[in-house]
Amino acid sequence: MREYSTALQVDVPSTGNLTDDVVTNGTEHADSVAFSRHVAGGWTDVTAAEFLADVRGVAKGLVAAGIEPGDRIALISRTRYEWTLLDYAIWFAGAVTVPVYETSSADQVEWILTDSGARAVFTESQEHNARVKQFRHALPELHHVWSIEGNGVGILRTLGEDVTDEELEARRTHATPEDLATLIYTSGTTGRPKGCMLTHGNFMFELTVAIEDLEALFAPASQDGEAAPASTLLFLPLAHVFARIIQVGCVKARVRMGHSADIKNLLDDFAGFQPTFILAVPRVFEKVFNTASQRAVADGRGKVFGRAADVAIAWSRGLETGRTSLAVRAQHRVFDRLVYAKLRAALGGRCAYAVSGGAPLGERLGHFYRGIGVNVLEGYGLTETTAALTANLPEAQKVGTVGRPLQGTSVRVADDGELLFRGGQVFVGYWHNDDATAQVKDANGWFHTGDVGEIDDEGFVRITGRKKEILVTAGGKNVAPAVLEDRIRAHHLVDQCVVVGDGQPFIAALVTLDPETLPMWAEQHGKSSDVTALLEDPDLLAEIQAAVDSANKAVSKAESIRRFAVIPASWTEEGGQLTPSLKLKRGVVMREHRDDVDALYVR
Repeated sequence: MREYSTALQVDVPSTGNLTDDVVTNGTEHADSVAFSRHVAGGWTDVTAAEFLADVRGVAKGLVAAGIEPGDRIALISRTRYEWTLLDYAIWFAGAVTVPVYETSSADQVEWILTDSGARAVFTESQEHNARVKQFRHALPELHHVWSIEGNGVGILRTLGEDVTDEELEARRTHATPEDLATLIYTSGTTGRPKGCMLTHGNFMFELTVAIEDLEALFAPASQDGEAAPASTLLFLPLAHVFARIIQVGCVKARVRMGHSADIKNLLDDFAGFQPTFILAVPRVFEKVFNTASQRAVADGRGKVFGRAADVAIAWSRGLETGRTSLAVRAQHRVFDRLVYAKLRAALGGRCAYAVSGGAPLGERLGHFYRGIGVNVLEGYGLTETTAALTANLPEAQKVGTVGRPLQGTSVRVADDGELLFRGGQVFVGYWHNDDATAQVKDANGWFHTGDVGEIDDEGFVRITGRKKEILVTAGGKNVAPAVLEDRIRAHHLVDQCVVVGDGQPFIAALVTLDPETLPMWAEQHGKSSDVTALLEDPDLLAEIQAAVDSANKAVSKAESIRRFAVIPASWTEEGGQLTPSLKLKRGVVMREHRDDVDALYVR
């Protein structure tokens, strides 16, 4: 059994709670810019003192409304300033935040509100209100529904005018590191979501070590000779622990933060906000690369872009080996002016780092982004571990791995290949579900992740698949589908891919097409952009075959994909095939496309 630990070298607070950072910032750094809010015509700054006043005002309203310490308050909204404001106001009132994805169905919302025993809920819009209204009569514990767009924040400020500062301060300081801060329901790829109980102490441990280890992210950035205060623009759902931990980390480290609710406006928001680092899931990085590649082809610069990408990758690989040829260095300088600078400009011009999580990024994309001057630091963690367990650091990075364990964290590979972790960021357990907790957290505090991986001699962790998703062919060969799926999905024409073959004589795959890049490709090749008309097109099938051939190079012959089918489906979060963090719900896809899978083995 292989094991690796990173020693804890910083002092993690043993008293207080997450609200202390807001008070410290608002009193000792009152004029520092804590947030920039998107308004018509640009961005307006919110100082630390103004944020503290906003939080106190709303928190007093919660106290006046009868919210008690430990009460659960649900929050259903897109990523916006009010999300962060309400999160901290809930904590100031001594309560517990229960995030709900704004895309959740009425049934999902009902389950979370029922299971958590929510006393109140904040919604963003009338549409969210309507979902709650359908079943509110069945929730006797739900006393309040406030709407952000219905002036819920203003109503609470007015309601709390008679609550004294002393009363609020007593409530704010009530929670200790052992007290519950949030219940985050796992989106899950199967079954009903389970509420992960994360304490103030879980967040405090995670952020104390993460800010220390990832100091480069939270320090002023230098870009084109100019120093810029650290800043980030959040556009992932704050209901996800990945974005949430960055939110709390920015408050703790006094990093300017903005919110972007509509990914369609993301490039404009990047240009106006100019973040020094961003966070995203791998699919976002894939989309940026594929879109840039296809646009270059459409403009007649496809070969130039392809060569620039190859040079960026070669240059990044040279950083790890310590050997970069003179030709690569010379070409890298040229392409930096012609190509890479434009890509960095699309991210606002000051972005030096990005954080990737949620799924494997893939070595090629990791090297590409580092080669263009945006170093993507890939990490690994789960909702149950308050986000990151491991992370690549600027000074300790191996592209293709998820880095070493953070300080105070241990990793172990079990006999069956499953990764086990132990550390102060590991959750207390699942809400009202001791049996489920016992299945993933043993008596010695080791959390069983369900992921399969390996640890190299330097402690870098590599994820190779999901334990429950390992396919076993009729010949007894174990195959991890993620290795193949990630590589195929990186092709510019591919949107999603699912590898199949459990109990079958060979491995195969279903592939869906990217609705954004397909029309450009079709126009360039003089073909119809109708998906149905292209399913058997020889040129398109040749493109997908090339992606499959590339993926097969990563595995043995027995694990390689022998057949594939392109299908006219669109797998989305709204359709139920993807989780909010864009992970494929394999069970749903297999159920909906049973006939398509069967057809792969009938020929």
